[in-house]
Amino acid sequence: MLEVGTKAPEFTLFDQDGNEVSLKDFKGKKVVLYFYPKDSTPGCTKQACAYQSSINEFINKDVKVIGISKDSIKSHKNFSTKQGLEFTLLSDPDLIAIQAYDVWKEKKLYGKVSMGVVRSSYLINEDGIIEKAYEKVKPDTNATDMLKDLD
Repeated sequence: MLEVGTKAPEFTLFDQDGNEVSLKDFKGKKVVLYFYPKDSTPGCTKQACAYQSSINEFINKDVKVIGISKDSIKSHKNFSTKQGLEFTLLSDPDLIAIQAYDVWKEKKLYGKVSMGVVRSSYLINEDGIIEKAYEKVKPDTNATDMLKDLD
């Protein structure tokens, strides 16, 4: 995990519509950057839907919500459409942002060790500084925890 108070690493990735998106595009706005393992899995769907159900609260606070995984643009588009997501999903197949934000870790599942994205989230302030950092977040409470931090 990156430290609170440090500069958020810059990145440029493609969203679910094939548009280039850079962190610098949101200078002057707060950004919730959440990293998740895989589109259309139970936990990731629960997390995305929790953000979607709170999206108006984030919009009212002038906060941009961005989800990042290593899934393809097409996978993000299908996931976004199926779940009715109104926020940005970024495709990071080359692990550019995933590694820069230190969320690519060794994971153990049923005794098997592999590398993967640890479900994590960051709150980045208007100047691009990390205000909050959460590792191993719970999919169903991550969005409400972030909203509490914004109050």
